[in-house]
Order: sequence, then C-alpha cells, then structure tokens
Amino acid sequence: MVGPQLKLHQCGLPKLMALELFKPFVMKRLVDLNHAQNIKSAKRMVERQRPQVWDVLEEVIAEHPVLLNRAPTLHRLGIQAFEPMLVEGKAIQLHPLVCEAFNADFDGDQMAVHLPLSAEAQAEARILMLSSNNILSPASGRPLAMPRLDMVTGLYYLTTEVPGDTGEYQPASGDHPETGVYSSPAEAIMAADRGVLSVRAKIKVRLTQLRPPVEIEAELFGHSGWQPGDAWMAETTLGRVMFNELLPLGYPFVNKQMHKKVQAAIINDLAERYPMIVVAQTVDKLKDAGFYWATRSGVTVSMADVLVPPRKKEILDHYEERADKVEKQFQRGALNHDERNEALVEIWKEATDEVGQALREHYPDDNPIITIVDSGATGNFTQTRTLAGMKGLVTNPKGEFIPRPVKSSFREGLTVLEYFINTHGARKGLADTALRTADSGYLTRRLVDVSQDVIVREHDCQTERGIVVELAERAPDGTLIRDPYIETSAYARTLGTDAVDEAGNVIVERGQDLGDPEIDALLAAGITQVKVRSVLTCATSTGVCATCYGRSMATGKLVDIGEAVGIVAAQSIGEPGTQLTMRTFHQGGVGEDITGGLPRVQELFEARVPRGKAPIADVTGRVRLEDGERFYKITIVPDDGGEEVVYDKISKRQRLRVFKHDDGSERVLSDGDHVEVGQQLMEGSADPHEVLRVQGPREVQIHLVREVQEVYRAQGVSIHDKHIEVIVRQMLRRVTIIDSGSTEFLPGSLIDRAEFEAENRRVVAEGGEPAAGRPVLMGITKASLATDSWLSAASFQETTRVLTDAAINCRSDKLNGLKENVIIGKLIPAGTGINRYRNIAVQPTEEARAAAYTIPSYEDQYYSPDFGAATGAAVPLDDYGYSDYR
Repeated sequence: MVGPQLKLHQCGLPKLMALELFKPFVMKRLVDLNHAQNIKSAKRMVERQRPQVWDVLEEVIAEHPVLLNRAPTLHRLGIQAFEPMLVEGKAIQLHPLVCEAFNADFDGDQMAVHLPLSAEAQAEARILMLSSNNILSPASGRPLAMPRLDMVTGLYYLTTEVPGDTGEYQPASGDHPETGVYSSPAEAIMAADRGVLSVRAKIKVRLTQLRPPVEIEAELFGHSGWQPGDAWMAETTLGRVMFNELLPLGYPFVNKQMHKKVQAAIINDLAERYPMIVVAQTVDKLKDAGFYWATRSGVTVSMADVLVPPRKKEILDHYEERADKVEKQFQRGALNHDERNEALVEIWKEATDEVGQALREHYPDDNPIITIVDSGATGNFTQTRTLAGMKGLVTNPKGEFIPRPVKSSFREGLTVLEYFINTHGARKGLADTALRTADSGYLTRRLVDVSQDVIVREHDCQTERGIVVELAERAPDGTLIRDPYIETSAYARTLGTDAVDEAGNVIVERGQDLGDPEIDALLAAGITQVKVRSVLTCATSTGVCATCYGRSMATGKLVDIGEAVGIVAAQSIGEPGTQLTMRTFHQGGVGEDITGGLPRVQELFEARVPRGKAPIADVTGRVRLEDGERFYKITIVPDDGGEEVVYDKISKRQRLRVFKHDDGSERVLSDGDHVEVGQQLMEGSADPHEVLRVQGPREVQIHLVREVQEVYRAQGVSIHDKHIEVIVRQMLRRVTIIDSGSTEFLPGSLIDRAEFEAENRRVVAEGGEPAAGRPVLMGITKASLATDSWLSAASFQETTRVLTDAAINCRSDKLNGLKENVIIGKLIPAGTGINRYRNIAVQPTEEARAAAYTIPSYEDQYYSPDFGAATGAAVPLDDYGYSDYR
C-alpha cells in the first residue's frame, strides 16, 4: 500500500515480516543483551513475540537496507534498495514516487523483499541501489521520480491564479490605499490563516530568501547578482511563493501555473545542476505539498461534475440529416459501398469533434474533471468527451471504423446496440495486450542475448571517428530551430572535435560531455551540427570504451569501466515494448500495409526485408519516370555518365515518395527530378540490406537507429539513441572474407570485425597482402547464434545444433560475456568482477590501523552494564531451555 509519510529512501515493512527476515540478527542480539541465555531460548522468545523482541528488532533493522523487487523486472529499476521502517498491518508500504519505476499500483500488486547479508552486499545496496540514488531513467537519462496524479493536481491547484479571489491586490484609488501588499511571505501566510487572503489570489510580496527570475535579476541586481537577503517585490500568488520555497535555495523564482510538464522541466533542470541528494529532498517536499494541497483543493470526481453539453442534441440532429442524404445516395446507386462508408465516417468524425468543442465551451474552468485533465495529472480530453459528450466512432477488429457511431456518452448510458458495437474494440484491445506482452518479452530476451557481452572495457579507445548529429535547423530568415530530438541524439554524448563558431572561437572543447548547459551554449553560438563520439565508431575490440559511450544515463556522469551497457541497452529498448501497438496501419488507398509498432521494431532488429519494401536509388542522377497502366518504370541516368539503372514493375498501389528537392520545395518524385544515391523512390520502408550494399555500413547503422526511433517516438517513448546503437553495432560486427590475401582466413568465412582488422594490421606490418572483406548485416537472433561463445549461443536457441557444431569444430569459449560466466558459476566480468578490479588489495588508513590494533583492557572484556546487577525482576523461567544442561 502507499506510504505518503515515507522519505524517498524508505519503505514500510510489516513488523511480522521484518521479524521473520531479521530473525537470526534478532536472536544474536537478544543473547548479546542477556535477554536470553542461548540461541535456543532466544529463538523461543522470538516465536512467542515477547515485548523485548520488538525493541531489539527496531535496533537491528536500523540502517540495514532491504531490496524490494516487483515482477516482471523489465529494467534495472525493478529492484531497488530501501531502508525499512516498521509499520503495523500486513502490507508493504511503498513510497509514491518510486511506483513509476516499478510500474506498481495499489490494486493488489505483490513484491518480494530480499535481505542483503554481507558487508559488501549492504554497501552495494546502500550506494548503488538505494532508491534516492536511482532517480534517473537508464533509458532517457531524465528523472523518473516525478510528482504524479494527486501530487500534480495539488501543486496545480496551489499555483493557479484566480482573478477576484479573497484579498486580491488592489491599486490605490482616491482615498483607498492599495491593499494586498505584504512585507514577507510569513505575513501573507498569517493573513491566509486569518481567512482574509486566498492562496490563489494575486498579491504583491517582498521576498528576501527567494532568487528572482533571470531577467528580473539582471535588471535589479546587475552583474553582482542576487545574494540571499537582497529584497525584491514580486507580483504573484501566495501559493506560488509557497511552491518556490520548496525548491533549493538560489533556484530562480518560477512564476507559473504548475502543469505537469512545467514540474517535469523543473525537476529535469535540478537533476542537471544539483547533486542527487538535493533532487531527492526536493521531490519529497513536492510530494508532501502535492498531497496536502490536493486534499484541500477538494478535487473529486462525482456524477454531478459530468455535465452533458446542452447543444449536443441539435448538433447530432444536423449531422443525422447529412448522414441520411448519404444513405439515400447509396440506395439510388450514386455511391458504392466503400464510398458510402468513407462519407459516413467523415461525417461522424466531424460530429464528434463538434460535440467535443461544445463540451469544452460548456465546462467551467474550476470543474474538477477538467482540472484533472488540464493539470496533466491523468486522462485526456478524449476520455472526458467519452464520459460527457459522445463516444463517437469505434473500430472493428480489423482496425476499420464501423460507420455507425456511438452517440451516447457514458454519463447518459449506451443503448444495447451501441454497447455491442463498443465491445468489439474493447475485446480486441484486451487480446492485443496479452499477445503484445509475450512478443515484447521475447524481443527483450533476444536483445539481451545479442548485447550481453558489450561491457565498458577501457576509458578511451583514442579513435578520431564519430558521427555527426543535428542540433538545429536554420530557418530561411536565419534563426535556429532547435532539433526536437536533441534529447535522444546529442544530449549526454562526448564531443568528438572542438565545436567552433563562425569567428573561430572554441565554444565546447573536444572530449567534453554535452549536457543541457553545453547544448544551450552551442545553440547560442549558432552551431547547427556537431561531431560526437559514438558506440558505432568505437575502436575497442571487445566491448566499448567509456568515452565513445559517453554519459551513463542512470547516473548523469561518464560511464564507469565495467558497466554492462549491453544489458542496459536491451532493457531500455525492451521495457517500453509492451506499450507499442501490435497493428499494421491501413493507409487510405494503399494496398500494402505499413507495418508499425512492435512488429516493425522486430523487423528492423531481425534485419528482415520489410513489408512494403521501397526501392532506393543506386546512383546519383536524373530520374526518367514512365507511367504505365498498372506499374511505374523508373530509370536513373547517372551524373557521371555510367550505365543507366532501371526499376520496372513497381506497383502503382505503392505511392511515389514526397521529399525535399534541390530548390527547397517538398513534392512528389516526378519526371526529370534529381536524386541522390540511397534516396528512397517510393513510399514504404527501405530494405536495410540494400542500404548496406548501396551506401555502406555507416549509413545502414544510422538508418536502423532512425527507423527504430520513429516507432518509439510515435508512442511518445523517449529512449536515447546510444542504446539502439549498442544493438546495431552488434548486428554489424561480422565481415565476410572475399579475398584472403596473405592472411589465414578462408574466403567466404564469417569473421569478427576486430579480429579481421587486427589480422590485417599484422599482415601489413610484415609486408604482406591484407584480406578483403564485406560487412554483413545480421539479425539479432542470427547474431546471437553466431557469437564466439558457444555456451552463450547454446543457452539461447537451437541448443543441439550449437553444441554439435562446437564439438565438431573443436571450439573453445573465452568466457568474455556475462551468460557464459553465469552458466559455469564464475563471477561475471562486469562491475567489480572485471579483471582490473579483481586484484585490488584494500589498504587500511592510519586511523583504521590504529583502531584495529589497540590492546583491550581488563574492563572492556568483562564489564557490561548489567553484569551481576541484582534486579528484583522475576526470572522468566519458561524462556530458558533446560534441555541444554543435561
């Protein structure tokens, strides 16, 4: 159940559960404190739950973290450490802000509690796994511990400004002095307590402990800037002052209504600029204030708040007439079946929108349901429209609209026919979800398998290579438009070359981490693209190097050596998999379906030829487009005068591609257009194998990353490019040998790229002929089975085949990855299990040495406060087991 009184690093553990978990510790402590003679009697005391046991339990659990895990553990935040607090009752209490990471809710979820025993395990739990150190999402690097639901509503209510509310600021007029001016927040709070001021009324207040917003600070305090104690006047509401007092000292005053997005932006900013501990304390304060004010706002959902718009009937009558006309035309034979359906769907979509509009106008601003939606707490306007306006059109299991609308809202209740139409879509939704969960889990498993041996092995591979990422686009008038996907592309990377502005000044130096401040500096200097280090270009032979990977998304610092970035990447891509849709989209009039959602991600990672494959230009040149009856024929005449490339029999059901032309206009491909090599000619998806053949490995890597991101962005999921790059790097790690040169490779064999390059370097150094190879794109399943480790491949799929193959070829396993080591029970080569940390001897400091080697005195040994103390208390004989004295 929820524990709103807890701090972020705490959880509530029921007393009985804690007693069972900590039983051995409690028993030992009872003996140490002479509450029990021996372990056996201590055990009996615990079983009888004597009063001393509870006091000892309190003492034992202090500062001993426990691990909580909620199944399914889809990413590493599914297990976190907390400090237990003893609670009455039989339910584990969870901090409301960690529910997002566990994906937990309070409708009967179960969690497992584990107890770390050794000092090392406790240290790991306390330092690496404590929930207050895991605020950031490993997938996007943005905070997950955000105020949600009630908390958002409460803060939104607190920071709303209501014109004309009690005690509002009134300027001086005639013989009335100005009112609503306060000398300090304390005075304003006193007025609010007396009931003469509302927290949502606009007032003028003199502030000394809150920093003014950046613009005002420059204006009032000049270059020296604001110092705590400097006074300034703010025109704001008391609620906003109270909200700003929750933020760390020195954070600029935010004079806005706290929509969920604004709250997210503030916490984001705090995570970039302040230590984690400050962020944890701040979100805790926001949680407390959010719950407090949500209670006082009185926002509830009641039947009386669901208002049906009075204009609904006349709107529907108007659209009924239009629908009747279409029906008559159909009966006269002027429209065929499909045209009639299309016309009806169009009419009822308009009707639904208009009812939604009428609903918007009819609702007062302080309506609780609208408040819940507008604050971003939960729900959206479509759901409000379904409750109070009309449900509108629903789809059949094929994903097509049924041309008969549901005209009732849930408030009025559905007719039997409408109810039956509606069940169609609802059932499909449930069936889809079940299928999706299984598919998504299998995708995660394949991703983990292909990337499990990608571990950060060194600090810097010293490569000069990198990839170019866009920061902004230059508009025709010369202003910069910030790239919307900067969060997942340039953010948290290491800069590959110095970023220089037009005057030649270095804005950000090579090797620096690109955080939000650095990106803002680059944009301010007018730089539109930068070269960053990337996993795709990393030169480390096994695994990757820390500099190419860049910042660890979960900690906000450069990734540590020994971090299992492959597993993190697989979890980050697999975890939102259940949110992706299952369906293939019908695009009006397109014969071929465009695959989207989970099937599309699988298609890309498995490097399959896509459904609705689109041809790409093999050469740069002019297009000759011949338009046949059923097919297009496209000929490209190369600019360099080479042989013409012909694509014929392209079905007309696939449409021509719209793209940007040399003159800057966007239009459909037409006769005489100029195309670049690798450009897509038709609508649909390019085949990654073709991209590899025409444009080479670097382009196909970027193509795959971009296409996977498109699917996730369509669902509003934010994943950093680097995770997808880790997987794509594994798909392209093999080379087919074409000519063996002076090496020992056999033509036609598949060789690891690192091995291929190392062997070529050796041969060239000896003056021989290097081997020639062609990069191969493998799907993740195939790449997992083609790994060097036969143990890992055999534990994945096709066990018999892998084992017989390994035996016939006399293969040996170097035990580089994680799975191989888990199978044979060795320490995994990640974290402190990596070689460079294994042989570290810990040297005690001088103080530790001095404390360790003191000679105990006589008193220390025998003196204990209750040694021989004669108290008049009766000895509880039934607690002592006499069987031991025989």
